[in-house]
Amino acid sequence: MTTQRVHPLDRDAVVYVAGHRGLVGSALWRALGEQGFTRLVGRSSSELDLRDREAVRAFFSAERPQVVLLAAARVGGILANATYPAEFLSDNLRIQVNVMDAAREFGAERLLFLGSSCIYPKFAPQPITEDSLLTGPLEPTNDGYAIAKIAGIFQVQALRRQYGVRYISAMPTNLYGPGDNFGLQSSHVLPALIRRFHEARESDAPVVTCWGTGTPRREFLHVDDLAAACLFLLENYDDDSTVNVGTGEDVTIREMAELVADVVGYRGVIEWDTDKPDGTPRKLLDVSRLSGLGWKARIPLDEGVRQTYTWFRDHVTDFRH
Repeated sequence: MTTQRVHPLDRDAVVYVAGHRGLVGSALWRALGEQGFTRLVGRSSSELDLRDREAVRAFFSAERPQVVLLAAARVGGILANATYPAEFLSDNLRIQVNVMDAAREFGAERLLFLGSSCIYPKFAPQPITEDSLLTGPLEPTNDGYAIAKIAGIFQVQALRRQYGVRYISAMPTNLYGPGDNFGLQSSHVLPALIRRFHEARESDAPVVTCWGTGTPRREFLHVDDLAAACLFLLENYDDDSTVNVGTGEDVTIREMAELVADVVGYRGVIEWDTDKPDGTPRKLLDVSRLSGLGWKARIPLDEGVRQTYTWFRDHVTDFRH
């Protein structure tokens, strides 16, 4: 593993953030601006369909980005993943292949591919090291998405091996923060809890029912911390091994629900629908590779949840459904 500094990124380089309006992409865009990058490029999905190979090639031919942050993906929570596995597999494979192939063809010097901790086996030893990849069966409720992201890691490695490009990949844990998806049918656990408890407080509901048993453990990383880690990796890491990005700490879903209820100000009863699936029992990343390079997360969970709830309240009339 390479531990020596690569070199600082040129603040005048053309930097393309794929998925710049999403949770991760918008955080990357903010971080790049704060770091003094002056030539940021982004396209919404209505302006550029990344599943369209020729459209992606035309975009890269015209813009010639020198740095690419591949944060675009079809994403969703446990219900969306379980309901649409074919689309989660097909759409993400096409997005990744098209962007990475075009980046290589049109001379992008650096690329960071972002995956997800769901790439690891359902019963991987905890905390999960990067070497756990492909050592056991996946969680079946999101295997389509996971397989696509695993393919992305291998595409990075194949491009490095065949063309000598300096592309890297990183696997973040569960993310949250401003700009999250609070949709009823498509959100992940934390934004879903924030919306559910907020609406329960607004309606004076006596009970909030949450999915599962509440016993699974999850690690949560603020998206601004992820953005900081991504820029750190681009300037300090150049190796074909993927890198876990997380906090190294986890909580139970029950503890998270209680924290959200406290932040929102909900005082009713929390019940658990044990007929609903729990998903993976525990998913804590081993972040020793990243911490060994000199980076660690800075935003405490309670502070991050309060910040995210403030953003939600400010945007409650226009968040994504």
